[in-house]
Order: sequence, then C-alpha cells, then structure tokens
Amino acid sequence: MGLFEGKTALVTGAGTGIGLATAVRLADEGAHVFITGRRKTELDAAVEVIGSAATAVAGDIANLADLDRLYETIRSRGQGLDVLFANASIASFVPLEQVTEDHFDTLFGINVRGMLFTVQKALPLLNDGASVILNGSTSVDSGTDAFGVYAATKAATRSFSRTWANELKGRGIRVNTVTPGPTETPALVGLTPDPEGFKRQLASRVPLGRIARPEEIAAAVAFLASEQSSFITGSSLYVDGGMNQI
Repeated sequence: MGLFEGKTALVTGAGTGIGLATAVRLADEGAHVFITGRRKTELDAAVEVIGSAATAVAGDIANLADLDRLYETIRSRGQGLDVLFANASIASFVPLEQVTEDHFDTLFGINVRGMLFTVQKALPLLNDGASVILNGSTSVDSGTDAFGVYAATKAATRSFSRTWANELKGRGIRVNTVTPGPTETPALVGLTPDPEGFKRQLASRVPLGRIARPEEIAAAVAFLASEQSSFITGSSLYVDGGMNQI
C-alpha cells in the first residue's frame, strides 16, 4: 500500500518540471491527484503520463475565478483534500534598473498573490491533518544578480509557511516549504539563451557536482506530505545538493 492510498492531492503548476514529477510521485503512492496549470496541452500530456489517478483542470492561479472553478471540481468529488502542493510560480532575470511595474506585478501576482489565494481558497476543503507544501527557492539566500524580484516573492513564500503553520495547527494541518536548488526543468532552461552553459555554471556551485532532477524534489515533497514528517511544520526543507549549506 502506498503512502497516499485513498488520499486526494492537488498540485499547481503541474504540466511540467517539479509539479509534474510530484503529481506522478503522489499518484504512484496511491493518491488521486488534481493537477492545474495555464497550458491545457501540457496538462493533457501529464494526464496521459499519470493515467486515471489524475484529473486536470486548466487555469491560472492569479485568476480567482479559475481558482474557484478548480476547487468546485475538487469539491464535487466529495473527499476533500489531504495534500496541497502550491508549486506554480514564474521567474525571470531582470536587474534592478530594468524592473518595470509589469515585471513586478506579474511575479508577485502569481508567486505571492496567486499562491496565497490557492491556499486560502483550499481551506474549506482541507481535511483535518492535511499537509500543505509551498515551493520556495534557494534564491532567497543567495542574492543572485538580476533575480531580486523573484527572490522577494520566494521570501514571502517562506514567511507565509511559518505564519500559516501557526494559524492552522488547531486543525492538525502542517505547512512547510520545500526549497529546491537549481533543478533540470523547462523553467530553468527558459531563463537564459545558453541553457547548457547556465546549467554547467550552476552545477559548479553545487557540492554534489550537478543540478537536481525533478524527481528528487518530488521525493522531498512526498516526504513533507506524508505521515513520515508528522512532527515537522513551519520548516523549510532544502533540496539543493548542499549548495546553500556547506
């Protein structure tokens, strides 16, 4: 029997990368997984990979009407939610002198506002004892050039996980952040015109000598979602190959 047999999970930003790998992992462990993202084509492909254990609902977490439609679909199944992985976010390199209102509003609109309402609107559906995992980033600690707005959104994510862990403790709901280092995803590749060089540069800074596979982050999310981490809440689990640790 899998870790999530009979459980219901939601993964946002699940069309590719860490979100898709996590949805696959949770389904493999017995969960029925709702997946959402902005690109229906990617979601349909994800369902083909996961199979009947997945239900796709296309939408944008920055659009509250889309969130309402997503949660109505989950509600209609009648089993609530046991796991929520608020994974959806976007990133781009823009140095301070080039930051525009649109850049700021887009990143904060999805990574902070969208993530906040993803969790808030899930509250009536979260079963007591559920687990909420937010997707953070080591960029919070690194001060990487031209990554200031993105890093600030992830600092907000880390702060929210502490506050929400405290607010939801009465229901036995645990809230944690998974904090990946550089990971082989389409989002990472899309940050630069020289993805292979960029990946080599990142790998050179990781003590384990490589960047992560999405499945490795998914394993950490599954741990935080399961009873194996039953005494962990308000924490940030770094999955960074030692990059920010040693």
